[in-house]
Amino acid sequence: MKLTRRHFLRLAAGAAALSAVSCARAQAYPTRPVRVIVGFAPGQAIDIATRIIAQRLSERLGQQFVVENRPGAGGNIATEITVRAPPDGYTLLAIGSNNLINATLYQKLLYDFGRDIAPVASVYQVPQVMEVNPAFPAKTVPAFIAYAKAHPREISFSSAGNGSVAHVTGELFKMMTGVNMLHVPYRGAPPALTDLIAGQVQVMFDNMPSSIEHIRAGRLRALAVTAATRVPALPDVPPLGDFVPGFETSAWAGIGAPKNTPTEIINLLNREINAALADPMIKARFADFGGEVLALSPEEYARRMAQEIEKWAKAIRFSGAKAD
Repeated sequence: MKLTRRHFLRLAAGAAALSAVSCARAQAYPTRPVRVIVGFAPGQAIDIATRIIAQRLSERLGQQFVVENRPGAGGNIATEITVRAPPDGYTLLAIGSNNLINATLYQKLLYDFGRDIAPVASVYQVPQVMEVNPAFPAKTVPAFIAYAKAHPREISFSSAGNGSVAHVTGELFKMMTGVNMLHVPYRGAPPALTDLIAGQVQVMFDNMPSSIEHIRAGRLRALAVTAATRVPALPDVPPLGDFVPGFETSAWAGIGAPKNTPTEIINLLNREINAALADPMIKARFADFGGEVLALSPEEYARRMAQEIEKWAKAIRFSGAKAD
């Protein structure tokens, strides 16, 4: 169809008006409190990181970003709540490595993570720490492996739940060392840590933020970190890869939104989160518990998540780990 000059001008005016509306919508957002759904109990690494970012967003955008903990099913409950929410920017999801693991670990999900959640911004990455009760006889990774092989299935490793990073990291450790341990899932890291401190379970591969104060206080003994190199927050703790070649894992945290959330709102949130991550005080807070800020664009974050999904998928399939 041939466009007349008048028709073309009408289309151009309509496009300009739509752009103005989109810009106005981004500038007006948020006009009321925003909830950020966390799929685990308070006190876990992802909860700590999300609260830091939510507080800064509240300060920068003039509305409360309220953290709402909805634990269960390895974070799937929180993701389902977010997927069903209106795509208006007022319900966000604290994305964790559990979401990337669940894509393979669970055979039947009520959502497709890659399709139904829009990446907004990454926040940080942090290694796990292999830790035991101070009364446990092994004081090094080689001694732990030797003890575990001499006592097959007598050692229990706790986790924040099926599909958590602690769970799959423990399965990866079993796969790469040949030890036979029993997995004991909990509803979040705090109760798992409580039983580890009490000696009810023997080892945990926890995300560093939720464990580091217990380690510093002597309630737990750190045997190794899962980073490629030593971590400044625990400078005396060696990398697990020094004893198990090629072993390296980390947990991620970030923010997502329901699909079809307006691009201008996603871009606004990405800019504000990345600005917060550039603050030396925020960097210092993450570094204090072993974390490293990870400021990416939504597109970069999407690519990195796809890579992580594939990495964890290989480990899960090889180890045979399954969700209960």
